[in-house]
Amino acid sequence: MTDIIIRKDGRAGLITLNRPKALNALTWDMCLAIEAALDDWLTDHHVELILIDGVGDRAFCSGGDIADMYASARRGDFSYGQRFWRDEYRLNRKIHHYPKPIVTFLHGFTMGGGVGIGCHASHRIVDASSRIAMPECSIGLVPDVGGSLILARARGYLGTYLGLTGDRMDAGDAIYAGFADHFIPAQYWDALKSVLITTGTVTAIKPTPPPPSRLKDWQRAIDTAFCTPDLPDIRARLAEGGMLADHALPLLDYNAPLAMAVAARIIAAVRRDPRIETALDHEFRYTFRCAAQGDFIEGIRAAIIDRDRSPRWQNYTDDDITAMTAPLGKDALIWEDAA
Repeated sequence: MTDIIIRKDGRAGLITLNRPKALNALTWDMCLAIEAALDDWLTDHHVELILIDGVGDRAFCSGGDIADMYASARRGDFSYGQRFWRDEYRLNRKIHHYPKPIVTFLHGFTMGGGVGIGCHASHRIVDASSRIAMPECSIGLVPDVGGSLILARARGYLGTYLGLTGDRMDAGDAIYAGFADHFIPAQYWDALKSVLITTGTVTAIKPTPPPPSRLKDWQRAIDTAFCTPDLPDIRARLAEGGMLADHALPLLDYNAPLAMAVAARIIAAVRRDPRIETALDHEFRYTFRCAAQGDFIEGIRAAIIDRDRSPRWQNYTDDDITAMTAPLGKDALIWEDAA
C-alpha cells in the first residue's frame, strides 16, 4: 500500500494521504511526491484545481514522521533532519504561492506538518471533527512549516497564545484564528469533491455557519497576557488567574521553555514582516539547530520513544535564544525562484 495516492480525475489533481494507522503522518518521500505533483500540474491545462485529503476517520495529517530524525540525531547525524526540513519548507512555500486553487479537507487532527500541507491552501475546509494545532513546543521545536505566518496574522496576540501553548482548535476556533476558511459538515464532503472534480471551479463551495469560537470569547484576556514576546512576563500576567490562566498555564508548564521563548520572538518578527519567506527563514534557524543545541531529542524521547511524558527540559538564557535565532549564513534557505 502506497503512503500517498496521486492521480488526476476530471479537471482536478487529487492528492490523498494514505497512512491512516499513523494518522497520515508526513514522511520525507510524501513531501517530495506532493511537490513533484504540484510541479507537474502547474502547466497541465487539464488540471484546474487541486484537492488534498486524507484516508481514515481520525486525521487529515497529524504532523511530520519524526522517528527517522530522532534516530539519525541520536547517532550524531543532524544533516538528515536539516535536509528534510529544507525540502518540507520549500513545499510549504510552494503551496502558499500556488497559482491554481488548492482545496484541503481538514478532518480530525491537522497538526504540525499537517498544517504546512493543509493550511497554506487557498480553500481550507473543516467539519465538526476538526482539531487543528501547532504543538511543536511540546517536543522542543517551534511552530514551523510556515505556521508562524498564520500565527502572526491571527487577531491580536492570539497567534502568540496558540504558538506557545499548542492549544487545539476546533472548527470554529480554526476559522476565527485564520487556519481554515469554510465549515461544511462531513456528510456533504463527497458530493462537494465530485462537483469540484467535474467543474474544476471552487464556486461549489457553500459553507454553513461555523460553530462558536472559544478563542473569540477569550480574545481580550489573550491580548492582555500574550502581548509581550517575553515568556516570564507572560507567566506573570497569567498569574493573576482566570479561565484563560487555568487553561494556559498547564500547557506552558509542560512545553520546552527555550522553544517557547524563541517561538514568541519568531511570531513577533513575522508580525513585522508577514511573508512566508520571512516565517520559514526564522523557523529554519531554529530547526536547523534544534537537535544539536535545543531540546528536540529529549522532546521526542518523552513523547514518542519512551512515552513517559516527562521531558527534562534545559534552562535557557538570553544567550541561548540568540544562538538559536542567529542567521544561518551559507546554510540559510535559498529560494531559487526569488528575484
